[in-house]
Amino acid sequence: MRKKERERDALFACQVFDECPYAVLATVNPDGSPYCIPVSAVRIENALYFHAALEGQKTENLRRFPEACLTAVSYAKLTPESLSVDYRSAVVSGRAEEVLEPEEKAAALREITRRFAPSRLSQMEPILLKQLDQTAVWKIPIRTATGKCRETL
Repeated sequence: MRKKERERDALFACQVFDECPYAVLATVNPDGSPYCIPVSAVRIENALYFHAALEGQKTENLRRFPEACLTAVSYAKLTPESLSVDYRSAVVSGRAEEVLEPEEKAAALREITRRFAPSRLSQMEPILLKQLDQTAVWKIPIRTATGKCRETL
């Protein structure tokens, strides 16, 4: 990192993921080109989880080449007076694993609902029972996590 004074530790990076409205997942297409897509990621212990379709570019990329990177921004504010932006950001990398065990998959989907649609949590169980086999869930155990921050007061 060029500006070391902005570098933050893994704990800071995890907090960014816990607060961000979405994360961006980076994968690799079959031709070697990059593919990035927003995901609703949640952190459970030392892994990030997100849902996906059972088929599609994101899922196929992860099945073929599971090395992945997620980036998130939990705060961004333009500071025109300094021609800059105040921000809190993080990058996590790891090897994606498709979650196949039903209990872990259901727990991840419950946590995604709790975080991103808490008003629907009471309606989750019937939907979960019906959709569990029709939804993919991916987990990225955190191998590396770095944060970055610029905040002016």
